[in-house]
Amino acid sequence: MKTNIEGNAGSMAGEAGSSAETKSVDPKPSFWSRFLFDRVELAGSFGDLGTLLPIVVGMILINKLSPTTVFLSFGLFYIITAFYFRLPIPVQPLKAVGAIAIAFPDRITEPVIGASGVIFGVLLLLFSLTGIIDKLAKIFTPPVVRGIQLSLGLVFLRKGIELIVNKNLFMSGVVGKFPGSGINLILGVLVFAMVLLLLDNRKVPAAIAAIAVGILAGLSLGGLDGQKLSFGPTKIHVLSFSLNDLWIAFIMLILPQIPLTIGNACVGTADTCSTLFPADPRLSKTKAGNFALTMGLANLPAGFFGAVPMCHGTGGLAAHYRFGARTGGAPLMIGVILVILALAFGDAGFTFLTLLPNSVLGVLLIFAGLELCPLIRSLKSNEEYFVALLISGIALAVPNMAWAFGTGIAVDWFIRKAKIKI
Repeated sequence: MKTNIEGNAGSMAGEAGSSAETKSVDPKPSFWSRFLFDRVELAGSFGDLGTLLPIVVGMILINKLSPTTVFLSFGLFYIITAFYFRLPIPVQPLKAVGAIAIAFPDRITEPVIGASGVIFGVLLLLFSLTGIIDKLAKIFTPPVVRGIQLSLGLVFLRKGIELIVNKNLFMSGVVGKFPGSGINLILGVLVFAMVLLLLDNRKVPAAIAAIAVGILAGLSLGGLDGQKLSFGPTKIHVLSFSLNDLWIAFIMLILPQIPLTIGNACVGTADTCSTLFPADPRLSKTKAGNFALTMGLANLPAGFFGAVPMCHGTGGLAAHYRFGARTGGAPLMIGVILVILALAFGDAGFTFLTLLPNSVLGVLLIFAGLELCPLIRSLKSNEEYFVALLISGIALAVPNMAWAFGTGIAVDWFIRKAKIKI
Protein backbone atom coordinates (compact mmCIF):
# COMPACT_ATOMS: atom_id res chain seq x y z
CA MET A 1 0.00 0.00 0.00
CA LYS A 2 1.47 3.34 -1.04
CA THR A 3 1.24 6.47 1.06
CA ASN A 4 -1.60 8.73 -0.09
CA ILE A 5 -1.61 12.16 1.52
CA GLU A 6 -5.00 13.85 1.58
CA GLY A 7 -6.43 17.20 2.63
CA ASN A 8 -3.76 19.88 2.43
CA ALA A 9 -1.38 17.15 1.38
CA GLY A 10 -3.50 16.16 -1.59
CA SER A 11 -1.10 17.94 -3.88
CA MET A 12 1.57 15.49 -2.95
CA ALA A 13 -0.34 12.26 -3.56
CA GLY A 14 1.69 10.12 -5.89
CA GLU A 15 4.71 12.38 -5.39
CA ALA A 16 5.70 12.49 -1.76
CA GLY A 17 3.90 9.40 -0.65
CA SER A 18 4.99 7.10 -3.44
CA SER A 19 8.50 6.71 -2.06
CA ALA A 20 7.57 4.38 0.79
CA GLU A 21 4.77 2.32 2.18
CA THR A 22 2.52 3.81 4.83
CA LYS A 23 3.84 3.15 8.30
CA SER A 24 0.88 2.89 10.64
CA VAL A 25 0.68 4.79 13.90
CA ASP A 26 -0.87 3.06 16.91
CA PRO A 27 -3.50 5.08 18.84
CA LYS A 28 -1.56 4.62 22.10
CA PRO A 29 1.95 3.76 21.00
CA SER A 30 4.85 2.92 23.27
CA PHE A 31 7.86 5.21 23.27
CA TRP A 32 10.01 3.06 20.97
CA SER A 33 7.17 2.31 18.56
CA ARG A 34 7.74 5.84 17.25
CA PHE A 35 11.16 4.77 15.95
CA LEU A 36 11.73 2.57 12.93
CA PHE A 37 15.21 1.35 12.01
CA ASP A 38 14.71 -0.44 8.70
CA ARG A 39 16.66 0.23 5.49
CA VAL A 40 13.98 2.58 4.14
CA GLU A 41 14.22 4.72 7.28
CA LEU A 42 18.02 4.63 6.95
CA ALA A 43 17.73 5.78 3.35
CA GLY A 44 15.53 8.65 4.48
CA SER A 45 18.13 9.65 7.06
CA PHE A 46 20.59 10.38 4.23
CA GLY A 47 18.06 12.39 2.24
CA ASP A 48 19.20 15.83 3.43
CA LEU A 49 22.94 15.38 2.82
CA GLY A 50 22.56 17.37 -0.39
CA THR A 51 21.66 20.40 1.72
CA LEU A 52 23.96 19.78 4.68
CA LEU A 53 27.26 18.80 3.08
CA PRO A 54 27.86 21.62 0.54
CA ILE A 55 27.52 24.34 3.19
CA VAL A 56 29.25 22.47 6.01
CA VAL A 57 32.17 21.25 3.90
CA GLY A 58 32.60 24.73 2.47
CA MET A 59 32.71 26.32 5.93
CA ILE A 60 35.16 23.73 7.29
CA LEU A 61 37.50 24.20 4.33
CA ILE A 62 37.18 27.96 3.82
CA ASN A 63 36.48 29.25 7.34
CA LYS A 64 38.87 26.77 9.02
CA LEU A 65 36.40 25.16 11.42
CA SER A 66 37.07 21.97 13.37
CA PRO A 67 35.43 18.94 11.65
CA THR A 68 34.86 17.26 15.01
CA THR A 69 33.17 20.32 16.52
CA VAL A 70 30.94 20.77 13.49
CA PHE A 71 29.83 17.17 12.99
CA LEU A 72 29.51 16.46 16.71
CA SER A 73 27.15 19.43 17.06
CA PHE A 74 25.01 18.29 14.14
CA GLY A 75 24.98 14.70 15.40
CA LEU A 76 23.94 15.59 18.95
CA PHE A 77 21.27 18.01 17.75
CA TYR A 78 19.88 15.34 15.42
CA ILE A 79 19.70 12.86 18.31
CA ILE A 80 17.97 15.36 20.61
CA THR A 81 15.55 16.26 17.80
CA ALA A 82 14.74 12.59 17.20
CA PHE A 83 13.81 11.93 20.82
CA TYR A 84 11.85 15.15 21.24
CA PHE A 85 9.77 15.25 18.04
CA ARG A 86 9.89 11.54 17.06
CA LEU A 87 9.46 12.60 13.45
CA PRO A 88 12.08 12.99 10.67
CA ILE A 89 12.77 16.62 11.60
CA PRO A 90 15.98 17.79 9.91
CA VAL A 91 19.01 19.59 11.29
CA GLN A 92 20.57 21.92 8.76
CA PRO A 93 23.17 24.69 8.63
CA LEU A 94 21.79 28.22 8.51
CA LYS A 95 21.78 28.95 4.79
CA ALA A 96 22.22 32.72 4.93
CA VAL A 97 24.97 32.41 7.54
CA GLY A 98 26.74 29.71 5.52
CA ALA A 99 26.57 31.60 2.23
CA ILE A 100 27.87 34.84 3.74
CA ALA A 101 30.60 33.07 5.72
CA ILE A 102 31.88 31.28 2.63
CA ALA A 103 31.73 34.48 0.56
CA PHE A 104 33.63 36.64 3.10
CA PRO A 105 36.14 34.40 4.95
CA ASP A 106 38.42 37.36 5.70
CA ARG A 107 35.71 38.94 7.90
CA ILE A 108 33.67 35.91 8.97
CA THR A 109 36.24 34.15 11.12
CA GLU A 110 35.72 31.21 13.49
CA PRO A 111 34.98 33.52 16.48
CA VAL A 112 32.43 35.46 14.40
CA ILE A 113 30.71 32.22 13.36
CA GLY A 114 30.66 31.06 16.98
CA ALA A 115 29.30 34.42 18.12
CA SER A 116 26.51 34.19 15.55
CA GLY A 117 25.48 30.83 17.01
CA VAL A 118 25.36 32.26 20.53
CA ILE A 119 23.36 35.34 19.47
CA PHE A 120 21.04 33.21 17.34
CA GLY A 121 20.46 30.83 20.25
CA VAL A 122 19.67 33.64 22.70
CA LEU A 123 17.23 35.32 20.30
CA LEU A 124 15.37 32.10 19.54
CA LEU A 125 15.08 31.23 23.22
CA LEU A 126 13.63 34.68 23.88
CA PHE A 127 11.22 34.34 20.94
CA SER A 128 10.05 30.96 22.19
CA LEU A 129 9.87 31.52 25.96
CA THR A 130 8.15 34.91 25.69
CA GLY A 131 5.64 33.68 23.11
CA ILE A 132 6.72 36.30 20.58
CA ILE A 133 7.33 33.60 18.01
CA ASP A 134 3.62 32.75 18.00
CA LYS A 135 2.74 36.37 17.26
CA LEU A 136 5.38 36.54 14.52
CA ALA A 137 4.05 33.30 13.07
CA LYS A 138 0.65 34.88 12.42
CA ILE A 139 2.08 37.13 9.70
CA PHE A 140 3.10 34.01 7.75
CA THR A 141 -0.27 33.27 6.12
CA PRO A 142 -0.81 30.17 3.88
CA PRO A 143 0.23 31.93 0.65
CA VAL A 144 3.37 33.29 2.34
CA VAL A 145 4.29 29.85 3.70
CA ARG A 146 3.62 28.20 0.34
CA GLY A 147 5.70 30.91 -1.33
CA ILE A 148 8.58 30.14 1.01
CA GLN A 149 8.28 26.42 0.31
CA LEU A 150 8.12 26.99 -3.44
CA SER A 151 11.12 29.34 -3.23
CA LEU A 152 13.20 26.76 -1.40
CA GLY A 153 12.09 24.04 -3.79
CA LEU A 154 13.16 26.08 -6.81
CA VAL A 155 16.42 27.07 -5.12
CA PHE A 156 17.13 23.39 -4.42
CA LEU A 157 16.40 22.55 -8.05
CA ARG A 158 18.71 25.30 -9.29
CA LYS A 159 21.51 24.41 -6.89
CA GLY A 160 21.14 20.71 -7.65
CA ILE A 161 21.47 21.33 -11.38
CA GLU A 162 24.47 23.61 -10.77
CA LEU A 163 26.20 20.83 -8.83
CA ILE A 164 25.50 18.31 -11.58
CA VAL A 165 26.88 20.52 -14.39
CA ASN A 166 29.82 21.70 -12.26
CA LYS A 167 33.14 20.91 -13.94
CA ASN A 168 34.67 20.04 -10.56
CA LEU A 169 33.90 16.54 -9.35
CA PHE A 170 34.63 17.09 -5.64
CA MET A 171 33.84 19.90 -3.19
CA SER A 172 37.21 19.36 -1.50
CA GLY A 173 39.03 20.76 -4.53
CA VAL A 174 40.65 17.42 -5.35
CA VAL A 175 40.99 17.24 -9.14
CA GLY A 176 40.80 13.45 -9.33
CA LYS A 177 41.13 11.43 -12.50
CA PHE A 178 39.92 12.59 -15.92
CA PRO A 179 39.70 16.34 -15.07
CA GLY A 180 37.58 18.35 -17.49
CA SER A 181 36.09 15.23 -19.06
CA GLY A 182 32.53 15.92 -18.02
CA ILE A 183 32.50 12.87 -15.76
CA ASN A 184 30.59 14.80 -13.08
CA LEU A 185 27.73 15.49 -15.51
CA ILE A 186 27.69 11.90 -16.78
CA LEU A 187 27.63 10.55 -13.24
CA GLY A 188 24.85 12.97 -12.29
CA VAL A 189 22.63 11.88 -15.19
CA LEU A 190 23.18 8.19 -14.37
CA VAL A 191 22.51 8.65 -10.63
CA PHE A 192 19.41 10.75 -11.38
CA ALA A 193 18.03 7.97 -13.59
CA MET A 194 18.87 5.37 -10.94
CA VAL A 195 17.14 7.33 -8.16
CA LEU A 196 14.09 7.85 -10.36
CA LEU A 197 13.87 4.11 -10.97
CA LEU A 198 14.33 3.24 -7.29
CA LEU A 199 11.98 5.77 -5.68
CA ASP A 200 9.36 3.08 -4.99
CA ASN A 201 11.83 0.28 -4.28
CA ARG A 202 11.92 -0.85 -0.64
CA LYS A 203 14.57 -3.52 -1.16
CA VAL A 204 17.09 -1.05 -2.59
CA PRO A 205 16.20 2.41 -1.22
CA ALA A 206 17.08 5.21 -3.61
CA ALA A 207 19.12 7.39 -1.23
CA ILE A 208 21.28 4.51 0.01
CA ALA A 209 21.94 3.46 -3.58
CA ALA A 210 22.88 7.03 -4.52
CA ILE A 211 25.25 7.41 -1.55
CA ALA A 212 26.86 4.00 -2.21
CA VAL A 213 27.38 4.74 -5.91
CA GLY A 214 28.71 8.19 -5.04
CA ILE A 215 31.30 6.89 -2.57
CA LEU A 216 32.43 4.11 -4.93
CA ALA A 217 32.69 6.61 -7.78
CA GLY A 218 34.61 9.01 -5.56
CA LEU A 219 37.09 6.31 -4.58
CA SER A 220 37.60 5.09 -8.13
CA LEU A 221 37.95 8.61 -9.54
CA GLY A 222 40.71 9.70 -7.15
CA GLY A 223 38.75 11.48 -4.44
CA LEU A 224 41.34 10.54 -1.80
CA ASP A 225 44.32 11.90 -3.73
CA GLY A 226 46.39 14.00 -1.33
CA GLN A 227 43.75 13.89 1.39
CA LYS A 228 44.49 13.45 5.10
CA LEU A 229 43.29 10.26 6.78
CA SER A 230 44.19 10.97 10.41
CA PHE A 231 41.83 9.33 12.89
CA GLY A 232 40.52 10.49 16.25
CA PRO A 233 38.83 13.80 17.03
CA THR A 234 40.19 17.08 15.77
CA LYS A 235 40.84 19.91 18.22
CA ILE A 236 37.86 21.22 20.19
CA HIS A 237 38.29 24.49 22.06
CA VAL A 238 36.18 27.13 23.78
CA LEU A 239 36.05 30.47 21.98
CA SER A 240 36.08 33.97 23.39
CA PHE A 241 34.35 36.78 21.53
CA SER A 242 35.31 40.42 21.21
CA LEU A 243 32.67 43.13 20.88
CA ASN A 244 33.70 43.45 17.24
CA ASP A 245 33.06 39.71 16.70
CA LEU A 246 29.59 40.06 18.20
CA TRP A 247 28.82 43.16 16.15
CA ILE A 248 29.93 41.62 12.83
CA ALA A 249 28.00 38.44 13.65
CA PHE A 250 24.82 40.38 14.37
CA ILE A 251 24.97 42.76 11.39
CA MET A 252 26.31 40.43 8.69
CA LEU A 253 24.92 37.04 9.73
CA ILE A 254 21.98 37.26 12.12
CA LEU A 255 19.91 40.07 10.59
CA PRO A 256 19.71 38.39 7.14
CA GLN A 257 19.00 35.01 8.76
CA ILE A 258 16.21 35.75 11.25
CA PRO A 259 13.34 36.28 8.74
CA LEU A 260 14.37 33.10 6.91
CA THR A 261 14.47 31.16 10.18
CA ILE A 262 11.05 32.30 11.38
CA GLY A 263 9.44 31.74 7.99
CA ASN A 264 11.11 28.47 7.05
CA ALA A 265 12.61 26.74 10.09
CA CYS A 266 9.74 27.57 12.46
CA VAL A 267 6.47 28.27 10.61
CA GLY A 268 7.33 26.42 7.39
CA THR A 269 8.53 23.28 9.15
CA ALA A 270 5.42 23.19 11.34
CA ASP A 271 3.19 23.56 8.27
CA THR A 272 5.05 20.85 6.35
CA CYS A 273 4.74 18.47 9.32
CA SER A 274 0.96 18.98 9.28
CA THR A 275 0.91 18.38 5.53
CA LEU A 276 3.00 15.22 5.53
CA PHE A 277 1.62 13.70 8.76
CA PRO A 278 -2.04 14.74 8.96
CA ALA A 279 -3.87 13.87 12.20
CA ASP A 280 -0.70 12.37 13.68
CA PRO A 281 -0.55 12.66 17.51
CA ARG A 282 3.13 13.60 17.25
CA LEU A 283 2.07 16.94 15.75
CA SER A 284 1.32 18.22 19.25
CA LYS A 285 5.01 19.13 19.53
CA THR A 286 5.61 20.41 16.01
CA LYS A 287 4.75 24.04 16.75
CA ALA A 288 6.72 27.08 15.63
CA GLY A 289 7.58 27.91 19.25
CA ASN A 290 8.98 24.44 19.92
CA PHE A 291 11.17 24.58 16.84
CA ALA A 292 12.52 27.93 18.01
CA LEU A 293 13.11 26.45 21.46
CA THR A 294 15.11 23.43 20.26
CA MET A 295 17.19 25.58 17.90
CA GLY A 296 17.93 28.02 20.70
CA LEU A 297 18.93 25.29 23.15
CA ALA A 298 21.24 23.70 20.58
CA ASN A 299 22.94 26.81 19.19
CA LEU A 300 23.62 28.67 22.43
CA PRO A 301 26.18 26.18 23.83
CA ALA A 302 27.45 25.02 20.41
CA GLY A 303 28.41 28.56 19.45
CA PHE A 304 30.99 28.75 22.24
CA PHE A 305 32.86 25.89 20.54
CA GLY A 306 32.77 27.32 17.02
CA ALA A 307 30.07 25.07 15.57
CA VAL A 308 28.19 25.91 12.40
CA PRO A 309 24.87 27.53 13.46
CA MET A 310 22.03 25.04 12.99
CA CYS A 311 18.31 25.08 12.29
CA HIS A 312 15.40 22.92 11.20
CA GLY A 313 13.77 23.49 7.82
CA THR A 314 10.94 22.58 5.51
CA GLY A 315 13.33 21.55 2.74
CA GLY A 316 15.20 19.12 4.95
CA LEU A 317 11.96 17.59 6.17
CA ALA A 318 10.84 17.13 2.57
CA ALA A 319 14.20 15.55 1.72
CA HIS A 320 14.06 13.04 4.57
CA TYR A 321 10.44 12.21 3.73
CA ARG A 322 11.10 11.95 -0.02
CA PHE A 323 13.59 9.12 0.52
CA GLY A 324 11.53 7.15 3.04
CA ALA A 325 11.86 8.62 6.54
CA ARG A 326 8.65 8.52 8.58
CA THR A 327 9.75 8.40 12.24
CA GLY A 328 12.37 9.64 14.67
CA GLY A 329 14.49 6.66 13.64
CA ALA A 330 15.90 8.57 10.67
CA PRO A 331 17.29 11.58 12.59
CA LEU A 332 18.48 9.24 15.34
CA MET A 333 20.46 7.10 12.88
CA ILE A 334 22.07 9.99 11.00
CA GLY A 335 22.81 11.66 14.34
CA VAL A 336 24.66 8.60 15.63
CA ILE A 337 26.57 8.30 12.34
CA LEU A 338 27.68 11.95 12.56
CA VAL A 339 28.76 11.57 16.21
CA ILE A 340 30.86 8.51 15.32
CA LEU A 341 32.39 10.33 12.35
CA ALA A 342 33.20 13.29 14.58
CA LEU A 343 34.78 11.41 17.50
CA ALA A 344 36.29 8.30 15.96
CA PHE A 345 37.38 9.52 12.54
CA GLY A 346 37.85 13.30 12.71
CA ASP A 347 39.69 14.43 9.59
CA ALA A 348 39.28 10.98 8.03
CA GLY A 349 35.51 11.08 8.49
CA PHE A 350 35.38 14.52 6.93
CA THR A 351 37.49 13.27 4.03
CA PHE A 352 35.19 10.31 3.40
CA LEU A 353 32.19 12.64 3.27
CA THR A 354 33.94 14.76 0.66
CA LEU A 355 34.23 11.64 -1.50
CA LEU A 356 30.62 12.19 -2.54
CA PRO A 357 30.77 13.83 -5.98
CA ASN A 358 29.03 17.15 -6.53
CA SER A 359 26.60 15.54 -8.95
CA VAL A 360 25.36 12.99 -6.39
CA LEU A 361 24.64 15.75 -3.88
CA GLY A 362 22.96 17.65 -6.69
CA VAL A 363 20.61 14.73 -7.40
CA LEU A 364 19.58 14.58 -3.72
CA LEU A 365 18.87 18.32 -3.79
CA ILE A 366 16.77 18.04 -6.95
CA PHE A 367 14.48 15.42 -5.46
CA ALA A 368 14.16 17.44 -2.24
CA GLY A 369 13.11 20.42 -4.34
CA LEU A 370 10.60 18.33 -6.26
CA GLU A 371 9.02 17.37 -2.94
CA LEU A 372 8.42 21.01 -1.99
CA CYS A 373 7.21 22.64 -5.19
CA PRO A 374 3.84 20.80 -5.52
CA LEU A 375 2.70 22.08 -2.09
CA ILE A 376 1.62 25.31 -3.76
CA ARG A 377 -1.35 23.49 -5.27
CA SER A 378 -3.19 23.65 -1.95
CA LEU A 379 -3.78 27.38 -2.50
CA LYS A 380 -7.28 28.28 -3.63
CA SER A 381 -7.44 31.81 -5.04
CA ASN A 382 -5.58 33.84 -7.64
CA GLU A 383 -4.61 36.31 -4.91
CA GLU A 384 -2.91 33.55 -2.92
CA TYR A 385 -1.10 32.27 -5.99
CA PHE A 386 0.01 35.82 -6.79
CA VAL A 387 1.66 36.22 -3.38
CA ALA A 388 3.33 32.80 -3.46
CA LEU A 389 4.68 33.23 -7.00
CA LEU A 390 5.85 36.78 -6.22
CA ILE A 391 7.87 35.49 -3.25
CA SER A 392 9.46 32.71 -5.28
CA GLY A 393 10.29 35.06 -8.16
CA ILE A 394 12.01 37.59 -5.90
CA ALA A 395 13.81 34.79 -4.03
CA LEU A 396 15.37 33.59 -7.28
CA ALA A 397 16.39 37.11 -8.28
CA VAL A 398 17.98 38.49 -5.10
CA PRO A 399 20.79 37.01 -2.97
CA ASN A 400 18.97 37.46 0.35
CA MET A 401 15.71 35.52 0.55
CA ALA A 402 14.61 37.62 3.52
CA TRP A 403 13.75 40.40 1.05
CA ALA A 404 11.42 38.03 -0.79
CA PHE A 405 9.66 37.02 2.41
CA GLY A 406 9.32 40.59 3.62
CA THR A 407 7.91 41.75 0.30
CA GLY A 408 5.49 38.83 0.18
CA ILE A 409 4.22 39.51 3.69
CA ALA A 410 3.65 43.20 2.86
CA VAL A 411 1.89 42.47 -0.45
CA ASP A 412 -0.25 39.77 1.15
CA TRP A 413 -1.34 42.18 3.90
CA PHE A 414 -2.12 44.93 1.37
CA ILE A 415 -4.18 42.62 -0.86
CA ARG A 416 -6.24 41.38 2.08
CA LYS A 417 -6.80 44.85 3.59
CA ALA A 418 -7.66 46.46 0.25
CA LYS A 419 -9.77 43.45 -0.76
CA ILE A 420 -8.06 43.33 -4.13
CA LYS A 421 -9.21 40.71 -6.63
CA ILE A 422 -6.81 39.34 -9.21
